[in-house]
Amino acid sequence: MNLIDGKEVANSLKREIAAEVSEIVAAGRPAPHLVAILVGNDGASQTYVGHKEKCCGEVGFRSTVLRLPEETTEAELLAEIDRLNKRDDVDGFIVQLPLPKHISEQKVIEAIDPRKDVDGFHPVNTGRMISGLPSYLPATPDGILELLRYYKIDTAGKTCAVVGRSNIVGRPIANLLSQKGWDCTVTLCHSRTKDLKETVAAADIVIAALGSAEFVTADMVKPGAVVIDVGITRVPSDKTKSGWKLLGDVKFDEVAPKCSYITPVPGGVGPMTIISLMKNTLKAAKKEIYG
Repeated sequence: MNLIDGKEVANSLKREIAAEVSEIVAAGRPAPHLVAILVGNDGASQTYVGHKEKCCGEVGFRSTVLRLPEETTEAELLAEIDRLNKRDDVDGFIVQLPLPKHISEQKVIEAIDPRKDVDGFHPVNTGRMISGLPSYLPATPDGILELLRYYKIDTAGKTCAVVGRSNIVGRPIANLLSQKGWDCTVTLCHSRTKDLKETVAAADIVIAALGSAEFVTADMVKPGAVVIDVGITRVPSDKTKSGWKLLGDVKFDEVAPKCSYITPVPGGVGPMTIISLMKNTLKAAKKEIYG
């Protein structure tokens, strides 16, 4: 069994991005500028935005966080997005999800200029991705591809079971792995899939992204499979100082011995998401996608 170390891969990519930013600045051009909009006081969102700020500093980006109160109206947020769309000094920006319930996430996503949509959620970028055109890829699927690439895991002609059909992870990674260059035969599984256990157990590659702690058990994984665990659930624990621990969608202790490669939780896919955001912001600054 080989453990896929997301921190190692993320640090490697971070060094590459930082070197490219140094070249940009040395040539007299401004460093890439990433803006994050944070609405309300969600603790997890604040922590995640803090990690993004830190990573921006490590790679040499300019970073701005716009903190808006919980009672910000949908109209006020859309107006702020419009201002960022028009600012020439902003290369890319994100609106941290989830949003307060009185604001439509879909309206917000569609209001972002696709050229600055470094989260890769806008329908234009989604459509370009599905068509195999250059686009900003969603962070988690892109991070999974980077892990497979770094560890030289062969995907051509392999079967892959993706468990979970969200627009953020399941659907995009299923599409990407089926495209030329990756050449997987992908089955997208979900709660209504018949013979789910048998389908997953037949796959060479299993990507668990349904948000259900330890859902994938040893009897659902064939010997030698590659297992990518995207899930992360906080559960109570009397064995930690914090009083909780993190679990993935895979029952790691019993599944890992059967695998050729497996990602841990934490430390697997998680560290890759912010790096993918940095990659997209660099592409936006260089105008690689839209010119």
